[in-house]
Amino acid sequence: MLAHFLSSRLDQRNIHYGWVMAAVTFLTMLGTAGAVGAPGVFIVPLEKQFGWDAAEISSALAIRFALFGMIGPFAAAFMNRFGVRQVVMASLLIVLSGLLLSLAMTQLWQLVVLWGVVVGLGTGLTAIVLGATVATRWFHARRGLVIGLLTASSATGQLVFLPILARVTDQYGWQTALGLICCFLGFVACVVWLLMHNHPADVNLPPYGADDITPVAPQNSGLGQLFLSPLVVLRDAAKHKAFWVLFVSFFICGASTNGLIQTHFIALCGDYSIAAVAAASMLAMMGIFDFVGTIGSGWLSDRFDSRKLLFAYYGLRGLSLVYLPFSDFTLYGLSIFAIFYGLDWIATVPPTVKLVAQNFGGAKTNIVFGWIFAGHQLGAATAAFGGGLSRTTYNSYLPAFFTAGILCIAAALLVLMLRHTNGQTQPQKLAMVGNR
Repeated sequence: MLAHFLSSRLDQRNIHYGWVMAAVTFLTMLGTAGAVGAPGVFIVPLEKQFGWDAAEISSALAIRFALFGMIGPFAAAFMNRFGVRQVVMASLLIVLSGLLLSLAMTQLWQLVVLWGVVVGLGTGLTAIVLGATVATRWFHARRGLVIGLLTASSATGQLVFLPILARVTDQYGWQTALGLICCFLGFVACVVWLLMHNHPADVNLPPYGADDITPVAPQNSGLGQLFLSPLVVLRDAAKHKAFWVLFVSFFICGASTNGLIQTHFIALCGDYSIAAVAAASMLAMMGIFDFVGTIGSGWLSDRFDSRKLLFAYYGLRGLSLVYLPFSDFTLYGLSIFAIFYGLDWIATVPPTVKLVAQNFGGAKTNIVFGWIFAGHQLGAATAAFGGGLSRTTYNSYLPAFFTAGILCIAAALLVLMLRHTNGQTQPQKLAMVGNR
């Protein structure tokens, strides 16, 4: 009722309800991103309190990253079948349950189950797939800009929350910081319940920039077909070189962002006597530049060749990661790194989404992107565990950072292998998938 009333009032002021959906989605992705990024602050406190080493803690985080990505394609299918609002509510309740139960954990297996499996499953039901789904359903015009904005919320949430959590953890303990995240997620759940809708037709509107209201086709597939359909989409998409180029490049993207910087940057700075609060503040600076860079990337992806944009983004990120060990970890050196790395933290998403749409256009595009995003999170899981293993084995995180930088440069060259499509969508490639 509130959503219909608000939609009517906004329509009188010539404001489309799609912008409310974008705002609610932004808030949702911000909250779940905070839940994903928070353990990066808690690694050192958990080591001190329970005696777990970095590799053991990182194993739980690696499971979380892997599930965060692998659930994505199925989350897209669930959104198509049950509706965005229902899936988002389920996601928030699962994450809240896992975090609240973890306040009483004392054993390593409990960390693995709660922060690895439960939080991984819950956050995976939304992930970046949520932003892509909302943008494509509610926006016919300015879609690239909206995808950039929602993508920025995911990465920025992971970074901007960290200084607050680091300060609270330093003064009151990690349980109190985790409690703050739970309170914020509870607030987000209330907003989603009141304002989120599944389709523009639910509030009697066409998508933003379109003229006609598109009726929603009923989805009555059984559970077996529901779980099978993402696998069918994967089978057909995997026949094309473009899928593997995007999958591998996004694997490297995850390995050089979420899994490495988000998880291990604060602990890395601690090895050079930089306090957790100061290191988290540096991450927040990256988040600010990421917000600008990702929204700008959405604008650029509507106007320029996405392959060339990805070449620039991966190349810049690779050079910044190779530079980091030579920054001497001074304020000046780290600030330079934060600016150049932050500008393209996740600016790769809008051009990647556009390339997916161009190469695999059709009703199943969000599922294809879900599988490519799964590659991103598998890369993050690899780097999360690999960084902890490097620290435990070599007493240094630097080998992991050098490796990530070299991989980014390789990804910059890899994306140039994609065929130029002149911005035209090619729906025929997955037409057979949509008709199955």
